[in-house]
Amino acid sequence: MGRRVCSALSVVVTGEDHAPYSPGLMHRGAAEAPFRHRHLLGIEGLSPDDINHVLDLADGYVELNRQAEKKHSLLRGRTIINCFFESSTRTRTSFEVAGKRLGGDVINMSVPASSMVKGETLIDTAMTLNAMHPDVLVVRHPESGAVQVRAR
Repeated sequence: MGRRVCSALSVVVTGEDHAPYSPGLMHRGAAEAPFRHRHLLGIEGLSPDDINHVLDLADGYVELNRQAEKKHSLLRGRTIINCFFESSTRTRTSFEVAGKRLGGDVINMSVPASSMVKGETLIDTAMTLNAMHPDVLVVRHPESGAVQVRAR
């Protein structure tokens, strides 16, 4: 079965004191080269080795999901905010379940209940979320380039 890569979502790791991603999350062992990208905004700019690395890690997490005990502590103490600006129940729920199974504290931002419906800009929302110092921000936005603005 072939692998399919989707670039509709972006993961932004925030905070100035963080290495790119959690060390235990993005590599399996000490001999392995670390994942060198701070943000994962799509597959552009990733080498074939980077893409295979991410997909191989995903395969390992599939195995975790098949076990009776699905809870892991890789993201213990980390805050993850899922920010979906367009409806996507399956994708949002998948990210929420993944974050919780990896031990993270997951917050789902409800855009229809946010200040954006009152006219707050994407930049204002990004600044507010950044002020909360999340460790990971998962963004799904219909506008091309919106997540690149947030990643800066």
